[in-house]
Amino acid sequence: MSILAFDIGGTTVKYATWSDEQLEDKGFFKTPKTWAEMKEKLVVIKEEVEAKTDLEGVAFSAPGAVNQQARQIEGVSAVRYLHFFPIYDELEQLFNLPVSFENDANSAGLAEVWKGAAKANDNVIFVVVGTGIGGAVIVDKKVQHGKHLFGGEFGFMLLNEKQTFSEIGTAVAMARRYAKRMGLSSEDIDGKTVFQLANQGDAVAREEVDTFFMYLTIGLYNLAYAFDPEKIVIGGGVSSMDGILDRIYLEFDALFNRVEHTPFRPVIETCEFKNDANLIGAVYNFIQATKA
Repeated sequence: MSILAFDIGGTTVKYATWSDEQLEDKGFFKTPKTWAEMKEKLVVIKEEVEAKTDLEGVAFSAPGAVNQQARQIEGVSAVRYLHFFPIYDELEQLFNLPVSFENDANSAGLAEVWKGAAKANDNVIFVVVGTGIGGAVIVDKKVQHGKHLFGGEFGFMLLNEKQTFSEIGTAVAMARRYAKRMGLSSEDIDGKTVFQLANQGDAVAREEVDTFFMYLTIGLYNLAYAFDPEKIVIGGGVSSMDGILDRIYLEFDALFNRVEHTPFRPVIETCEFKNDANLIGAVYNFIQATKA
């Protein structure tokens, strides 16, 4: 028996079959513009997979706030037609199979505690550093959604009097600050370019890289002492940077020198899974939901 997994994104929908403890027959298609078109595509993929293997269910990673009790997706996302209707029931009738959903960031975090960088850990904070800051709170290898389904929305955390983690603690924010200081359009520069300029000796770029790591480390410090996890796992584009953990630990040294009481140093690692994380985590969520 296999599990069919889908990862719905604003641009593409990725899919794969989980069989023999690995993803097989991976593919993708452009995200449809309507729910009717989406269902047609999902059924085609499901029938193609069923021609090859028996399916026990279908697992989804999706944007938005997934309400497991109400069995619907709430909040907002780039795929608006997914929200606020009985999506579980509709798809279970369509597939004639059990269906599970989990938020995309939560799915990525589940992948890491199941098979990835935190597989030896039960209590983990997963932080996605992308355009904004997101992530997951995982306790006993299960996602903690919170009363308002905002568990893991670390980007709303204030890092100064009025600015949030998402507003100032990302490489995107770093690029915007650099562009403003240099009189450039924010569309003409990105975080990767600022890092490159800093390595080439650009003084302003170095200052902004330093600022980025300072804010990132303050955010991680706050999470470490708020939740006291076994490990913090970092995902998102910056997790692939060479030497990122060394730089973060250097920033922690500087932070600890400024703070009087620092009882422990958090363990921080970068994620193991990249493009497959949401699919793998969706599978683990399905297993937790149906085999508990």
